[in-house]
Amino acid sequence: MPVELPEWALTLQLPLLGRLLLATVLGAAVGTEREFSGKPAGLRTNILICVGAALLTELSLLTANEFAAHELIRADPARIAAQIVSGIGFIGAGTILVSRGSVLGLTTAATLWVVAAIGMTVGLRLYVEATGAAVLVVLTLFGLGWFEEKVIRERSERSLEVVLEDPSADPAPVEQLLGELDFEVQRLGHRREEDGVVFSYSIRGKRRSKDELLRRLGEREDVRGAHVE
Repeated sequence: MPVELPEWALTLQLPLLGRLLLATVLGAAVGTEREFSGKPAGLRTNILICVGAALLTELSLLTANEFAAHELIRADPARIAAQIVSGIGFIGAGTILVSRGSVLGLTTAATLWVVAAIGMTVGLRLYVEATGAAVLVVLTLFGLGWFEEKVIRERSERSLEVVLEDPSADPAPVEQLLGELDFEVQRLGHRREEDGVVFSYSIRGKRRSKDELLRRLGEREDVRGAHVE
């Protein structure tokens, strides 16, 4: 038999608060991995997105039910919730960094997108499904991230091309940066172009070091572009 809550509990909307608390826990579970990875969208961002998505989904349902109860108009219970999917795209786009030919932040953007979906699932009161999805996301980020770094890509060989704007530029600062990030480096050569010089390298290093390398190269004023394959 369904449990009847006391009047004070209904006034405080304890069931809704419980759902928001669950969204907080699930968002924190995903955000913890992002925080450990040093990503800009970390613990707080993922919690806020998950709670916000759950609350907006709840409001979408309540609004539609309110209109239906008073027979005012036909309301679509998915109208508000549908805007979450497009709205989260703007936040996700803000986490993607495109700098001089390098693209970073795609995993973070995808994580925010799926965290919003988890929040919506909580708002729809599908608690088991939301929890299961959060567990799968955490396992993917933690487990597969470790697998990629330790097994697949830890010491995989890649080619790096760095384009310097000055045709007479010294590549020593770039090679020093590679050493600081613990890459094994072999210079393959260089070629001059009209608007600069391209230095080619064979590098071995960790996946996260590659992301840091591209980020720091993108911050240098003398680097016109960098690409890793």
